[in-house]
Amino acid sequence: MQRRTFLGSTWLAGAAALGSVASNAQAGEAENPQGSEAAAPPERKVSNKQYLELRQYHMTDADARGRFEDFLGKAAIPAWNEAGVRQVGVFAYLDDSSPDLFVLLPYASADQVVEVRRKAWAAILGNQEVADVVGAPKAKPAYQRIESRFMLAFDGVPEVQVPEKTEGRLFQLRTYESHSQAKAFKKVEMFNEGGELDIFRAVGMAPVFFGETLIGPNLPNLTYMLTFPDTDAQKTAWKKFLAHPKWKVLSKAAEYVDTVSHITNIMLRPAACSQI
Repeated sequence: MQRRTFLGSTWLAGAAALGSVASNAQAGEAENPQGSEAAAPPERKVSNKQYLELRQYHMTDADARGRFEDFLGKAAIPAWNEAGVRQVGVFAYLDDSSPDLFVLLPYASADQVVEVRRKAWAAILGNQEVADVVGAPKAKPAYQRIESRFMLAFDGVPEVQVPEKTEGRLFQLRTYESHSQAKAFKKVEMFNEGGELDIFRAVGMAPVFFGETLIGPNLPNLTYMLTFPDTDAQKTAWKKFLAHPKWKVLSKAAEYVDTVSHITNIMLRPAACSQI
């Protein structure tokens, strides 16, 4: 997620078509190697699952981030809410190693994506209170670029889970890349049917969302977010997970070998305007 990839807005027009496609198979052309991986991708119910957009706004510095947080709180989030997107998450790096912001937008359907974009921008462009951000000059843009990924929620976490808002809470964002689409399907299966999600919950790793990336950088991959009361709780939960007897068995299962080729791990804190 550190590589800066500007996907633009063109994918939005095609996003609406994903609903019917995803009901038969997950986006991405499945590979067809010999052996067990040759099986078709699993059928998944999508009618009760959210589509998730995770944006990373690349900011120039902390001051720019502060101005953009104000813009999100005053204009963008109210506009998204009014257009039908509830529980918008806004997150910054826990250690301030980067001024970037992450924004999570949950949609009820793929069709809703384009409609929300139209309605929200109509409201934002008409809001004079944030005209300086919307109309920022080229020499001092509101942000550098937006990197975006569009995901389908997992069967086991069909909707964004909103934790209690407590002081000091933190969020862990992880992306698992796979070397093939077949292996990516197996990793999703490992969470849903294999029982990995159950182990997460048993050791205190509370999901915020789990999503299989349909459109975005570094495909194929999945991305998920966990929440913890504090850093100590996060470290303790991971120790329990690695020592859990069910994980020791599951991690050695032949069918799930080599399902992950690269992991990106980012610790985040909620911004003041975040609804998560």
